[in-house]
Amino acid sequence: MRKPRNYDEDLKALTAKAKQLKARKQSQLGELVAATGADNLTIEELAGALLSIAAITDPQRREAWRTRGAAFFSGERAEQAPGQRTGDNAQSAAPNDQRPPSPGAETGPA
Repeated sequence: MRKPRNYDEDLKALTAKAKQLKARKQSQLGELVAATGADNLTIEELAGALLSIAAITDPQRREAWRTRGAAFFSGERAEQAPGQRTGDNAQSAAPNDQRPPSPGAETGPA
């Protein structure tokens, strides 16, 4: 005869696995922020940039971001000259914002 399935135990195991995956995802996102240098931004600047990016639906711009991200992960990072801006991130989150950038936002060779 078959052993009855313990659904409570299965549910607990799935819940534990979901918590583990969520924690791993959060850790990886933090590592990504640090690896890209975005940890030099204030939390408000980073949140604003992410909100701006999430609102953009232009497929060409998103494909350019995907390509740039794939190059980053494969180690083919093309370094930009200081002050050079690309078309895929030239639009700021708040075009009328007159605040100066945060002191930690400017990085590069001295």
